[in-house]
Amino acid sequence: MRLTEFKVMTFDVVGTLIDFEKGVLDAVRALGGERAAKLTDDEIFEPYKRGRAKFYGRSSFAMKDVYLSLANELGLKNDEATAEAFQLAVLRWPAFPDSIKALARLRQNFRLVAMTNADRTAFSAYSDTLGNPFHDSITCDDTGCAKPDPQFFAFNKGRQSALGFNQSEILHIAQSQYHDIGIAKELGYATCWIERRQGQTGFGGTPEPKVLTKPDFHFATLKQLADAVDAELHAGLRATAA
Repeated sequence: MRLTEFKVMTFDVVGTLIDFEKGVLDAVRALGGERAAKLTDDEIFEPYKRGRAKFYGRSSFAMKDVYLSLANELGLKNDEATAEAFQLAVLRWPAFPDSIKALARLRQNFRLVAMTNADRTAFSAYSDTLGNPFHDSITCDDTGCAKPDPQFFAFNKGRQSALGFNQSEILHIAQSQYHDIGIAKELGYATCWIERRQGQTGFGGTPEPKVLTKPDFHFATLKQLADAVDAELHAGLRATAA
């Protein structure tokens, strides 16, 4: 299997292209008061995940309740203004350092489709942060469900099929084993795991999967994926010239 055999690359956004872990940690430590600055990453991530599980609604408004849940559990500042500031910070989560340039490179050879559990409002902010690289986008507002629900993938499959692209021509790219890699592989998609936490212990701000799924491709960064594509393209040109 070669990367250049595919025509469409579908991307998880939050966690793969947008560094939500840095966004969460920075916001909690900046807003939560003196105690927040002394907390470890995992001490923040565990109640964050519990809060997100309780308040699983649209990310453009539910995250203030996630913060209040986290803050109450950890004994941090928990007033409404602080929660609103955390909500605003969610829309300003940063891109990973390699995301913008790598997406621009990949766009030269593939149709890029965002597949995100973020709602349309939040996704619009993230897409702008990334330089608006996508040809198409699917959000939870469109599907009425969130990954790892198979219906999310079914919605996109139908959409891309209507435009002339088959499932075999799609490579799904994601960081989350829980939300993306496991279910995409189960549904018969070729998968590429961008292991953003390579070298770190645990699963950070992402739920732990029951099992680790072996992907078809595996890189630590998006830049490595773009480099691998370029290497295949250059090898093809050399072979043609020979």
